[in-house]
Amino acid sequence: MQFALLIYHSPEEFAMRKNEYNDPHLGAWRAYYKALVEANVYVGADALEVAETATTVRLREGKRRVQDGPYADTKEQLGGFIILELPSIDAALEWAARCPGASLGAVEVRPLAPEAKRRGFTGEWNQ
Repeated sequence: MQFALLIYHSPEEFAMRKNEYNDPHLGAWRAYYKALVEANVYVGADALEVAETATTVRLREGKRRVQDGPYADTKEQLGGFIILELPSIDAALEWAARCPGASLGAVEVRPLAPEAKRRGFTGEWNQ
């Protein structure tokens, strides 16, 4: 079963991304990544730019509404995600608790929805 770990960063953690390679916090992320790979649970991941670079689109009454910035104005913003292949939600929660992002922000654990893919909700619309 695949799970998404949605990593919410505080403004301080976004700022830490600019630190030197030897920064202890960045070392914690490297060690976490290494542990995921060695456990053979890592599927993929990526970081996101700061929330101020977001653009939110809504369609209302047939008209496109565009808002600069994130959908929600909160202290913690979505900073990245990790996809893991794990046997259970308990295993996903264990990995989330080990995530360096949990110490400064939050990590939301959410199962992927393979049944949606089977119903045709994929990125491959031209099939």
